[in-house]
Amino acid sequence: MSLKLSREAFDDVLKDLGKEYKIYAPIRIKGEGRFSDTDVVRYGEVSGLDEIEIHEKAHFSPKEILFPITQTLFYFTEGEYQEPKYDEKKIIVFLRPCDINGVTRLDQVFLENGEDKDIYYERLREKVKFFMIECIEGFDNCFCVSMDANKTEKYAAAIRFGDDMLVEIKDEALINAFQEKGEFVNFEPTFIQENLVNVKLPDIEQITTETFEDDMWKEYAQRCIACGRCNFVCMTCSCWTMQDIAYDENNSSGERRRAWAGCHVDGFTDMAGGHGFRKNYGDRMRFKTMHKINDFKKRNGYHMCVGCGRCDDVCPEYISFSSCINKVTKLVGEERK
Repeated sequence: MSLKLSREAFDDVLKDLGKEYKIYAPIRIKGEGRFSDTDVVRYGEVSGLDEIEIHEKAHFSPKEILFPITQTLFYFTEGEYQEPKYDEKKIIVFLRPCDINGVTRLDQVFLENGEDKDIYYERLREKVKFFMIECIEGFDNCFCVSMDANKTEKYAAAIRFGDDMLVEIKDEALINAFQEKGEFVNFEPTFIQENLVNVKLPDIEQITTETFEDDMWKEYAQRCIACGRCNFVCMTCSCWTMQDIAYDENNSSGERRRAWAGCHVDGFTDMAGGHGFRKNYGDRMRFKTMHKINDFKKRNGYHMCVGCGRCDDVCPEYISFSSCINKVTKLVGEERK
């Protein structure tokens, strides 16, 4: 079912939905950008259209809604433990097709990676509905078309923003909230067909030991500073570390948390006795690259990277992941179509 609503009517719908759902969307936070007097666009709760930023790419992905930066798993006191109370309120997220495809990758990692599911991710995931923001132009550094992540059908509703709002509703549970506020129209979302950045993917069958040992990785050993920004803005990076926090008042009580970690960050591969893998920063770039465009596809049949380009946007050393992929392709040959 598709409807046309005025912006005022759409705000009324969001207000009604807000009684049952937490609603998240890209928002502009003034003065919190990377440089003086700049803003940052990241995900936060909204209650109306005027709060949603659609003209600029979100600098951070919506990943943190499903996979929080830090998450308490349980509290402990000597021989006892207790899980934290969870907010039962359901969630709506406004996001673009590439990020919805990114959630597919997170689902694969947390829910379909063996017999056991990650219950902490699953509890959040099963509460979420996606409102897809129609994206037909993209932004600088996007290469979602090359990664086959520019289209999706996995949404509860699709939204075209404008003077009037066009909405395609696929989730029957949402129909009552919308249908009395608008008029029926024919509308199907359009998807971007060409990015400013074009990536040629390698034929993974041609990736060999020589690819891993090539001198191209030495460039990144000199340029990368191991800040981890590319890991943390990425929609599909899913690594985490465990932390046991003892309370000062009583060292026998505290909490266990998991927190984001990343393959570029110092300490990620440290082991007991002080041994660590991939201390060379070029090796870390190689590991990430091959996971995103080689290992994951061999296991699951599709690439992990969705081409959102946030890693290129945020790197302080101007390292381009899309260019890195093209360099690998030049080494081994373009993917067979």
